[in-house]
Amino acid sequence: MKIAVDAMGGDFAPKAIVEGVIMAVSDLPADAKIVLIGRENAIRDILQEHKFTGSSIEIVHAEDVIEMSEHPTKALSQKPNSSIGVGFKLLKEKAVDIFCSAGNTGAMHVGALFSIRAIEGILRPAIAGFVPQVNGQYAVMIDIGANADCKPDVLGQFGEIGSLFAQHTFQIERPRVALMNIGEEETKGSLIAQAAHQLLKDNKRINFIGNIEGKDLFINKADVIVTDGFTGNILFKLGESLYEVTKSRGVEDEFIARTNYEGVGGSPIVGVNGNVMIAHGMSSPLAIKNMISWAVKQVEANAYVHIAQALA
Repeated sequence: MKIAVDAMGGDFAPKAIVEGVIMAVSDLPADAKIVLIGRENAIRDILQEHKFTGSSIEIVHAEDVIEMSEHPTKALSQKPNSSIGVGFKLLKEKAVDIFCSAGNTGAMHVGALFSIRAIEGILRPAIAGFVPQVNGQYAVMIDIGANADCKPDVLGQFGEIGSLFAQHTFQIERPRVALMNIGEEETKGSLIAQAAHQLLKDNKRINFIGNIEGKDLFINKADVIVTDGFTGNILFKLGESLYEVTKSRGVEDEFIARTNYEGVGGSPIVGVNGNVMIAHGMSSPLAIKNMISWAVKQVEANAYVHIAQALA
């Protein structure tokens, strides 16, 4: 197993990224290696600073960096030798099993579509978020930012690919799929939400349990939460804010601690022909370490293969 990590992506790159990779090495499966992509000298300096001499980290040089403020499509075309560009090249060639980055989210999304491409039949790939539940598990929320506007058929498909993703990532035989709405009744919500509800209800391939509300986000009502990327992003980041607010007020709670973004560290792109994971731009070494742990799960689950087979 080879896990490619963009060493140059993120507000605190490359230092935070390389340090997170060093932290992750001891927990890797015996057959796993991490491929750090970026400016080789900078990466080696940090490895030497931490006296790392193991063989579980490889370096692939990439001179250019796509900055956070750059236009994704333009940057990818003008900087093919960027760490993101090289990462997707390796992923497309199957030289690595997953590509992870805390860099430009738009470039990661566009890069995935341009290189490994969307699975045939997918209307729109989405970013999935892991929402902590009070029972200690996680629910998959899809979408959390890739598609701000969604038509009913896109939301309907999110339910199906989210169900397959949860089934193979968390080994849930019949994941409970719910639509985020402003009420539990079928007639509630916008015209788009009402139409999406009917599509999800009619889909016999999923275990659709109906609408849920914002108050149900953390209480284990569903395994898959379907929503557009605009609403999903707001809910996801609101959930993450709980940790910072309670921490600033001196409150410690086991569940609230799991809303800290560092706990999972990354979010997968679902609906493309490969494993891609996006991390927070402000990722700390701990966030990178935990992202790599989830990356291992993604590779082992091979959810994208099961999604492609189901849609074939």
